[in-house]
Amino acid sequence: MGAHLEGKKRQIVVVGGGAGGLELVRRLAARYGNRDHDIILVDKNVSHIWKPLLHEVAAGSLDANLDEVGYGGHAARWNYRFFHGELEKIDREERQIITAPSYDDRGRLITSRHSIRYDYLVLAVGGISNDFGVAGVREHAMFLEHRGQADEFRQRLLNACLRTNDENRRGKQDAKVRVAIVGGGATGVELAAELYNAAKALRHYGLEVFDESKLEVTLVEAGPRILPALDPELADTAREELEALGVSVRVDTQVVRVDEDCIETADGNRLETEITVWAAGVKGADELPFESDLETTSLNTFLVKPTLQTTKDDRIFAIGDCASCLLPGEDRPVPPRAQAAHQMADSVLDNLERLRRGKEPKPFRYRDHGSLVSLSRFSTVGSLMGNLVGGRMAIEGRLARLAYLSLYRLHIIAIHGWRRGIAMILLGHVNRVVRPKLKLH
Repeated sequence: MGAHLEGKKRQIVVVGGGAGGLELVRRLAARYGNRDHDIILVDKNVSHIWKPLLHEVAAGSLDANLDEVGYGGHAARWNYRFFHGELEKIDREERQIITAPSYDDRGRLITSRHSIRYDYLVLAVGGISNDFGVAGVREHAMFLEHRGQADEFRQRLLNACLRTNDENRRGKQDAKVRVAIVGGGATGVELAAELYNAAKALRHYGLEVFDESKLEVTLVEAGPRILPALDPELADTAREELEALGVSVRVDTQVVRVDEDCIETADGNRLETEITVWAAGVKGADELPFESDLETTSLNTFLVKPTLQTTKDDRIFAIGDCASCLLPGEDRPVPPRAQAAHQMADSVLDNLERLRRGKEPKPFRYRDHGSLVSLSRFSTVGSLMGNLVGGRMAIEGRLARLAYLSLYRLHIIAIHGWRRGIAMILLGHVNRVVRPKLKLH
């Protein structure tokens, strides 16, 4: 095991470089620098990409190489430390975390097991899709939880399109690419629309007898309607837009089994599919990938108090999808959404400063700013609410698209700061003009 990291500096360790974790370490480093604090980010990946963009990476509409953030370079710029490793154990008695050893593809040791001490620990390890125990999901369905999965989906989709294009050239006119998306939330809806955008562009990339008419996408939702976070009228608008593109939307349809080439529903139907994507709900890992005696829910999320401190240890916080926070007066925990992770990062930043000054931490207040769903270049729908508009307002069209784009821009500013963030937004506009519409490799 690696040497115990000693020092007099107040050490704050954040595990997980997602939207909340990366923003938090950037702001902690900006506030405290390297004077009397040591800020450490631990992540099993080497780069960050905003999770709501993964459907665009999967469809090939977004080149993740241009939009991802390398943790090492980000750490050097903002004066925190990045440790590439996977959390193996939380040792609360010694106030340290243990990271697992890593190996290359030939089984040779790259980094040995390490211990990293902490004065305060923030868990921001995210969540995974909830398979609800449905048979065959983990074996046969694809997920969009990180970049590797999005890249794998893009390659499988391209192979299927190339295969169908070849079959059409040989006279098999009924050949199609069949994709089933299980889950009618934002991820499923946005992916369905983005696939048609990508298919429309493929004719310009050497697939001369392939277009969106050769794509057959089915969106399956167990509930009575898609996009339950939106007003019913907006959800109906989104459904009409999807069906106009060619998406078959099936609500009140529960999937009971996933096989390699089909899905089975509770009403006894079998839906043939070449690619199945599972985007139904969020939970913690099936089994925690690290050893911990912290209190968890049945969905393997960490129970936290209203201050976002874990129920068993006030020196450990949890934020984002991995945290279960039931606020006073509410009947459900804070929803696993990007805006919640952003607000939780703000709250933990404030509470760590309060603790530094010997004050009591303040309870977290969640403000629902609404929901926005992009149907690729075809449409955007959503609602703004709370402090943004003094109530609740349904929006669609150009205003909704502008609001949707602003979410990513705010994320860029949150992790890069105002000056660099604005520069990167402007660079992004240039990249969209000069780079290809699709990434096919």
